Amino acid sequence: MQEQQLQVDPATRIALRVYEPADGIPPRASVVIGGAMGVRQGFYAPFAGWLATRGLRVTTFDYRGSGASMEGRSLRGYRADLFDWARDYEAVIDAAKAVEPELPLYLFGHSLGAQLPGFLRRPQQVDGLLSIAAGSGYWRDNAPKLKRMVPYFWWVLVPIATRICGYFPGRRLRKVGDLPRGVILQWRRWCLDPRYSVGAEGEAAAQSYGRVQFPVLALSMTDDELMTLRGTHNLIGLYTGAPQEVQQIAPADVQAGRIGHFGFFHERFADKLWPRALESLRGFQRAAAARVASTTA
Repeated sequence: MQEQQLQVDPATRIALRVYEPADGIPPRASVVIGGAMGVRQGFYAPFAGWLATRGLRVTTFDYRGSGASMEGRSLRGYRADLFDWARDYEAVIDAAKAVEPELPLYLFGHSLGAQLPGFLRRPQQVDGLLSIAAGSGYWRDNAPKLKRMVPYFWWVLVPIATRICGYFPGRRLRKVGDLPRGVILQWRRWCLDPRYSVGAEGEAAAQSYGRVQFPVLALSMTDDELMTLRGTHNLIGLYTGAPQEVQQIAPADVQAGRIGHFGFFHERFADKLWPRALESLRGFQRAAAARVASTTA
């Protein structure tokens, strides 16, 4: 694993980690892991390292204003929103593609990491998206327990705490994590709209999602404490121009007591769940071969 810094724009550098296959073995594909809201890239390190041992070049990153991309600085007054985070995501994709331009490039998006690809300006660089525990953040699509709590979160806690602190102090409040003011307030607008990001941002957002043509496979956990199956379908349905598939995974399917919103990336599932990520790549490759065959027939 190599730690790197990527210059996204003249004022912004973000932190990356790159995992290469061992012993100089040429990688067979590139993977960019897009993280969930408030989750540092280190959380994905075991999974990223495992993928590298399977012959993939894997890049993880922290969005601007979070994790190692913000260490040593104050979030008070820091300017960033979710469109900026989508630019960070795309800059990482650009960098990964520049290193291995001939290889297919796939996105593994955890929660928010499967939402932001709808705002990519160059989606043609991507060959497939594996969505993991992701869905629309619209509050009525939340899991039942969370849905009972979010009115207080969105209408009371977020506005007051953000106004007082100049950012959202999630670590102190044990909610999500520390987030720039622009990120949390834009996310609030999305989560209060029945059509989520597309509803909050209007027709330009709908057209942006519609330009995505790479296949999208979504894995929905039946015991996800945040996302519901309906929310997953509502998110994936925003990618109107893309081949779509949603698969459910229950803890019993992998002889586990619980998976939840974060469990997929825990090392205890290295033998049970992580191989499904590799199988998704094979599925994307078969779909690409079928598209090529259909256009040349």
